Amino acid sequence: MLPEISDALPACPVETTLTLISDKWKVLILRDLLTGTKRFGELKKSLDGVSQKVLTSQLRQMEASGLLTRKVYAEVPPHVEYTLTELGYSLRPVLEAMRDWGEAYKKRF
Repeated sequence: MLPEISDALPACPVETTLTLISDKWKVLILRDLLTGTKRFGELKKSLDGVSQKVLTSQLRQMEASGLLTRKVYAEVPPHVEYTLTELGYSLRPVLEAMRDWGEAYKKRF
């Protein structure tokens, strides 16, 4: 991890995780990218209600924190793809636990 990133992270590991993925859209971006590489338009379509500006911002933050990579193809129109890094994929158990908990919660009501 880059020194400037690690210096800015909280001491508590749970708080660190929340700092990186606590935004609603970031968790849903992770969910979508766990199934493979996606184009910007595919992500936008999947994330009902997110604006282009917010999605772009969230993707840039996730790229800066090392959770995903962005690949730009020199084409017209521009073609950009996003893929989780190994670090991003390491969050799979966290998202699976969230899914399992959500399913169990919904069964209670």
